[in-house]
Amino acid sequence: MWHYLKFFNFYIAVLLGLSAIWLGGVYIIYGYLLYLAFYILGDALLGDDVSQPPLLNQRLLRYMLYGALPISITIYLSALWLVLPLQSVIGQWITPFLPIFLVDARQNTTWWQVVIAIPFLGLMLGGVATVVAHELVHKVGNPKAVIIGRWLLAFSFDVNFSIEHVYNHHTKVGTPDDPATAPRGRNVYVHFVKAFIGTQKAGWKIEKKRLTRKQLSILSWHNAFLRGWLMSALLLSLAYTLAGAFGALMFIAVGLSAKFTLEVVNYMEHYGLVRHPRQPVQPRHSWNSNRRVSCWTMFNLPRHSHHHAQGAVPFEKLKAMPDSPEMISGYISTMAIALIPPLWFKLMDKKLAHWDAHYANKEELEIIQRLQVSRT
Repeated sequence: MWHYLKFFNFYIAVLLGLSAIWLGGVYIIYGYLLYLAFYILGDALLGDDVSQPPLLNQRLLRYMLYGALPISITIYLSALWLVLPLQSVIGQWITPFLPIFLVDARQNTTWWQVVIAIPFLGLMLGGVATVVAHELVHKVGNPKAVIIGRWLLAFSFDVNFSIEHVYNHHTKVGTPDDPATAPRGRNVYVHFVKAFIGTQKAGWKIEKKRLTRKQLSILSWHNAFLRGWLMSALLLSLAYTLAGAFGALMFIAVGLSAKFTLEVVNYMEHYGLVRHPRQPVQPRHSWNSNRRVSCWTMFNLPRHSHHHAQGAVPFEKLKAMPDSPEMISGYISTMAIALIPPLWFKLMDKKLAHWDAHYANKEELEIIQRLQVSRT
């Protein structure tokens, strides 16, 4: 049973994090710092998990994944609560049902504490909604799973991920045609902008090709790309209805923070790695991590080498693959390093040199040489 329960840890951590949001004020700051410290120190001190237990209870596994939707809705409503005008119709209706200390905490929360809450909420939303959605949208034979995954992605303006990630990123990873693969020398901030634009273009192109093949109108309800943006627009409209202009702005800010978190993860999972387009995707084409806390927190997403080698394998069957190229550390700590480009380049240049010497084949070395020449 432990091997099932360990994957619930992030939901528990998020509920504790939301408690800090509800308590408001300095608790937001303390909660954010403790949240980061737990995952960074947990990965540093608790080592790797290379176990492969048989997880056969499919009903419990579904509950694990589908539970992300109500928790994501709770994150969404908690974000709106921080900026809800208490004198509004909604505010006057809801406050009598809440404990006095929560209302007082909301009134004593300053604007700069709300600003600090944005990346905190974005990190929690990215961990719950985006990570679980990533698992669900890969279940292409299960419409219910894909629909729930798309709604989870709607909170971060990224329903297109269900199209681009599955049908473009997984086939073109490590090549110039994959906007999620960052080339050597690109920092994470530039990558976020390029990846955001590139993935939107790729998703639109894929959906346009699909509809043309089926002789369906591109500008219609059949277009999953457009429906995805309408899903996010619906959530944005609801945020405005519930909490006014500040509610809409808060939704946008938290959603973009979660989207930024996703692109930082994409950045560090594939940075600098190359692949010949006509050769199959191998475990060496992704940076891997078996850090215990990261794997438990993100439904084995850090076992990224196996995931890309076999994208249809569900999270509970992903193998550790300790011989794959290894990420700097666990996910949260590696994300922190990626946000400091000089430190990131210093550490990753060594890892890329090792990858070139021990993992790259002849064709990949030629690609690297050509890229180096083109940059000089």
